[in-house]
Amino acid sequence: MPANLIEAKNLSKAYGDFKAVDGVDFAVRRGECFGFLGPNGAGKSTLMKMIYCFSPRSAGELTVLGLNPDRQAAALKNRLGVVAQSDNLDDEISVRENLEIYSGYFGLPKKQAAQKIEELLHFMSLTEKAAARIRELSGGLKRRLVIARALLNDPELLILDEPTTGLDPQVRHLIWVKLRELKKRGVTLLLTTHYMEEAQQLCDRLLVMDKGRVLAQGKPRDLMARHLPPYVMELPASRRLAATPPGVKVDRYQDRVFLYAKSPAQLHRLAGKLKGHFSIRPVGLEDLFLKLTGRDLHESE
Repeated sequence: MPANLIEAKNLSKAYGDFKAVDGVDFAVRRGECFGFLGPNGAGKSTLMKMIYCFSPRSAGELTVLGLNPDRQAAALKNRLGVVAQSDNLDDEISVRENLEIYSGYFGLPKKQAAQKIEELLHFMSLTEKAAARIRELSGGLKRRLVIARALLNDPELLILDEPTTGLDPQVRHLIWVKLRELKKRGVTLLLTTHYMEEAQQLCDRLLVMDKGRVLAQGKPRDLMARHLPPYVMELPASRRLAATPPGVKVDRYQDRVFLYAKSPAQLHRLAGKLKGHFSIRPVGLEDLFLKLTGRDLHESE
């Protein structure tokens, strides 16, 4: 197997005149967590669907695990695990029965499937809920079950399309712990998210996108260092500033002003001349996206 599990060159997906994905290039390395970061409508889920054989590409090149998703879908699906945005579980049967039925899609022998199901119930902390019907589960428990289901075939590549959207912070952090454990076991993770913290917590490398196009890609820290000084002070736009000190960059966005500097000391000196509320913090991916697009990660068009 090549070092890159996924390779895409000038990859595009069009629906009529609308290009959901527009000439995207990227490669995913074995054993890493690679993330697509962007707002809703950026093209992240469309990319995922092309990778896991749900939607054929319109143009460009794409190989996944050395295979062509458009021509070798059956062989590829047996080696992938997919956690789609929709939980699509059978509400009328139990947690264990959902896993039993799904194991049949991979042709697992009954004894092997039963052993694997018990392992996954334990791994995702679902053992006590094994007999519960799906309609009795919280949103967080359902997401943990969908992840367990995606691991039944011991996938080489686990694809997660916004796996923690709508979940409370405690459940979100639990899922992050489990995903890190999977990565330590050698599973390659492909993740879409619009949560800055999720991307920073999990991803070795990121592809930042908007409106179907790539804005930047690389390691999270490298991306931020490439585009922004390391510290930012944020304050209301109504606050009047004197002349900006040398080495401090200013951006304005809606009702906020962002002042960027190489050291917090520069910003603290400036803050001493201000009254009222302000914050000084390290820059994050939200700042990067705002810098690249002029809008934040949660803002709609």
